[in-house]
Amino acid sequence: MKKSVVRYVCLSLILLLPACGSSPPNNHYLLTARQTEAPTTDTPALGIGPIVIPEYLNRNNLVYDQRNNKLQVSATERWAEPLGDGLQRVVGLNLAQLVNTHNVRFFPWNSQRAPDYGVKVNLLSLDANDQQASLTAEWLVYNPTTSATIYRRITRLQQSLPAGELSPEQIAPAYSELLYQLSTEIAQLINTQETKGTPQTSQ
Repeated sequence: MKKSVVRYVCLSLILLLPACGSSPPNNHYLLTARQTEAPTTDTPALGIGPIVIPEYLNRNNLVYDQRNNKLQVSATERWAEPLGDGLQRVVGLNLAQLVNTHNVRFFPWNSQRAPDYGVKVNLLSLDANDQQASLTAEWLVYNPTTSATIYRRITRLQQSLPAGELSPEQIAPAYSELLYQLSTEIAQLINTQETKGTPQTSQ
């Protein structure tokens, strides 16, 4: 009887080995900035951050397809870096190009060398389904020296996706495009303030 049990256990382990070795590999995705001409000036100085993301997005796994209050958390599709870091990096690169400045700093920066403008982004939602990707964010441009708000607003953006079932490979490019659109709105405000001269603050 004991020999039969041992043989059964050994046979079960042998049968499980191929299954263990055939688990699907993880795929990693990266947000990217729009590729345009490199900046040519050092002014104004921009400070990017902090970038705040919802807790449900604060993970390595891709989270998407938000319907009927349900989220799909992928087991094998992952971000190549923390999502908050990726958002900060891409917004910084986009704004450097759109405002035409090499002088970009990421939060936290040296308080003795505060930038001319600070940009905070509070990401409220970031989602994709088989029809579109969407982004909602509260953002503000402020004076880092005085902490006075120059401009604040909530932006809602949508990006259409190809018809058919959503593929994870579509998510990072769609989110990157939404971040470029958001960066464009922020850059327009900063460029307008630069044209006016000394930034006018609002409470």
